[in-house]
Amino acid sequence: MNKSPLFLFVLICLFSGCGAYFNQPVGVQKAVYGENTPATAKLVEMPKPKEQIVVGVYKFKDQTGQYKPTELGSTFSTAVTQGATSILIKALQDSKWFTPIERENLGNLLNERNIIRSTRQEYASKTEPNGTPLTPLLFAGVLLEGGIISYDTNIITGGFGARYFGAGGSTQYRQDRVTVYLRLVSTSSGKILNTVYVSKTILSQSIDASLFRYVNLNRLLEVETGFTRNEPIQMAVTEAIEKAVEGLIVDGIKDKLWEVDAPQNQIDAFVAAYDKEKSEADLAQLYNRNLNEKRARFGIELGGGATYMQGDYKSPTFEPMGRGAVKFFFTPAFDISASTNVFKLGNKGKDSYGYATLDMNLEFLILPEDRFTPYVFAGTGVGFNADFENVHSKVQFGGGLEYLVTDHFGVKVSGEYNVNFTDNLDYKISGVRDDYYWRFGLGVTYYFPKGYKYKKK
Repeated sequence: MNKSPLFLFVLICLFSGCGAYFNQPVGVQKAVYGENTPATAKLVEMPKPKEQIVVGVYKFKDQTGQYKPTELGSTFSTAVTQGATSILIKALQDSKWFTPIERENLGNLLNERNIIRSTRQEYASKTEPNGTPLTPLLFAGVLLEGGIISYDTNIITGGFGARYFGAGGSTQYRQDRVTVYLRLVSTSSGKILNTVYVSKTILSQSIDASLFRYVNLNRLLEVETGFTRNEPIQMAVTEAIEKAVEGLIVDGIKDKLWEVDAPQNQIDAFVAAYDKEKSEADLAQLYNRNLNEKRARFGIELGGGATYMQGDYKSPTFEPMGRGAVKFFFTPAFDISASTNVFKLGNKGKDSYGYATLDMNLEFLILPEDRFTPYVFAGTGVGFNADFENVHSKVQFGGGLEYLVTDHFGVKVSGEYNVNFTDNLDYKISGVRDDYYWRFGLGVTYYFPKGYKYKKK
């Protein structure tokens, strides 16, 4: 038995899990400072205010009511952190825009102040019979309310695997989502000044590979490797809260609730970047689909492929095909395509026949606002041979996939079924059934610049 492929597969299995092996907790690890999120850096780098705002946070609650799921059901451990108030207060401090004051455990603070006051009075000197008065407590001009309002599990799940003769591997993934709401309340009037809503996805991945094979009559080889990586929920909650604080600050700048200690051009650029990010988020649906118009109103297409004849002979062969087309979108999903196709039809042991067709199709893009979309089409046309003879009419229908590599260029694959109203395509009339053929193609489409895009009402 040749053991080289077997040995090679074992090495691949081992090295594929190197990332997990190199990060295994094989020893006691020391305490480290908490990690920052991508939103932390943006929060710290924001323009600073002319004067910090005193803000009170009584409680930023977990309002999901969910418990952590397990294979056997659920536990009494909650799905998300119960310390979101502490996370919010740190985000407020990191921004340098707010002065947070203690309100979550206000009873403890007031009780301690009473102890200080009574102790000073009891041991006051004769020169100061009432003791030194305590400094007054700060009061908040605004309050921050809200909480973690949802934790959705398994919004996307999937995977892939293959196994052959006891050797194989698989990968799985799962995506969850946590959502927070943050609102700004005026303490003088009770008016809600602003509300911000932020969601953050949480990704879990698992990869494994295994080998189970008899290498000899009485010898069994078993190899397994793999790793699982779960994004920490606490980090996702932290990033969502920090993003919410950033949005709250920028919306306050736009609504002139507070002033910024920075040049106006820097403020304008900062607000413009925020507006752009928010508009892109408004166009994105649940699964991060950017739903803006991507294809121009006019396009041209070039492609090639192969045809497969189904006629009166029993041994058809694949023959080459070329295609050119122009298309016009009258809505983002529907377009009319006019095309010219040149191709050959052939059978094994027979001469191939050259044809051309002029086709008109109505196309429907199933996901017109996505870069990757399936599409279907149907239409009619007329065909003739190289001598402009054997003219025949036909209908065709099919489908394909298109992917926009850039805003102007798309790559597509397609399959098309052609029903011809003649039995003479192969120059042989036999039986009662007309000839037909398949066309399979690969092509590129150029979409004209944005000025030619279809304008939505």
